Amino acid sequence: MTASHPPRNIVVTGLQWGDEGKGKIVDLLAARSRYVVRFQGGNNAGHTLVVDGERIVLHVVPSGILNEGVCCVVGNGVVVDPEVLVTELDALEARGVAVRGDRLLVSPQAHVIMPYHRTLDACRESALGGKKIGTTRKGIGPTYEDKVARRGVRVEDLLDEDALANRLEAILPQKNRQLVEWFGDAAWTVDELLHWARPLADRLRPHVADTVTPLHRAIQAGDPILFEGAQGTFLDVDHGTYPFVTSSNTVAGQACAGTGVGPTAIDAVVGIAKAYCTRVGAGPFPTELDDDQGARIREVGHEYGATTGRPRRCGWFDATLVRHAVMLNGTTHLALTKLDVLSGFESIFVGVGYAERATVPTGAEAMAAVTPIYEELPGWSEDLRACRSWDQLPAACRAYIDRIEELCGAPIGLVSVGPGRDEVIVRDPLFGSVD
Repeated sequence: MTASHPPRNIVVTGLQWGDEGKGKIVDLLAARSRYVVRFQGGNNAGHTLVVDGERIVLHVVPSGILNEGVCCVVGNGVVVDPEVLVTELDALEARGVAVRGDRLLVSPQAHVIMPYHRTLDACRESALGGKKIGTTRKGIGPTYEDKVARRGVRVEDLLDEDALANRLEAILPQKNRQLVEWFGDAAWTVDELLHWARPLADRLRPHVADTVTPLHRAIQAGDPILFEGAQGTFLDVDHGTYPFVTSSNTVAGQACAGTGVGPTAIDAVVGIAKAYCTRVGAGPFPTELDDDQGARIREVGHEYGATTGRPRRCGWFDATLVRHAVMLNGTTHLALTKLDVLSGFESIFVGVGYAERATVPTGAEAMAAVTPIYEELPGWSEDLRACRSWDQLPAACRAYIDRIEELCGAPIGLVSVGPGRDEVIVRDPLFGSVD
């Protein structure tokens, strides 16, 4: 890191296949941030927070919204389902969380998930039969597809009914042909979609504003910014286990393109990894445990999708995978989550390599063919949730953390030992006071 000041502008990314616990880490870091900015993805990802024993799941609104004094930004790289966003705003306000126009900004350049995107996503996934990708059927992929093909609807169009009508007149003939002729579904009319859009546009209008200028003013003023990613590195459309990936770039570099902030403004990249590994949906998973051990991790760790409720596939920590993700993201600090889930295992295994190759495969077929090489480490039986300092952790647990740090090539600055906000052990001042 070349910055002469302590890290101010921080990117948070997942280093596995998503669900690493980014929401909790963002919530923690947001307490010292002026802005928390979401830079990619849509409501196909859920960030779970536990505050005072209450579980809160956010899908579009950045996780920093629970911190007073933080302005949350939905950047241009995000695809926005206005129905989901409005529902989320109403739910937050019902909990007493003020979400005024100055606390949540939505980029007018962000693309809108339209009803026909959701329908197309579901129809396409169903048509794949036994070869499903495992999408959430939320319309994310078709929306990004239209964005790249220059036939998308942006948030600024949603707020201008004449502009929206003109866009839909040009777009709907092709969409309806696909829906009706390919999938036997119903066609949409312009009037139906305008009727759908009006109340949503009115509700979101106070939040839609230029998001680039405030971020640059914050950078000039030295106000800290936290950039929040969704999913994980190996769901990245370029660097993930293609084609079993999401439809956007999930790596840290997208924080710049997805918000309009240059790379010279980034001071640190925090990579989040579980103390084991999980994956939702189809695709290769070298260290997967399709046995009682995997089932135990799933139940103890409550490994069910925050967005879909689907059971997550569980397995041992894959250090080769995470080491590659550290490289792809330029990770400067690691946060290791859900360590408490591994309490009670007599032995714990870490994937330290692949028998067939020295590097991570670039595609799904090659990754499905690898055989993981494991290193066995002693487990521990103690409950970790009351631990608040490094010395309070069992010796075997400390050895496990040290070995992961050594294998992955980046310092572990924070360890999470439970779902609660305060159930953490801080080892680096980036994350707070070190005991």
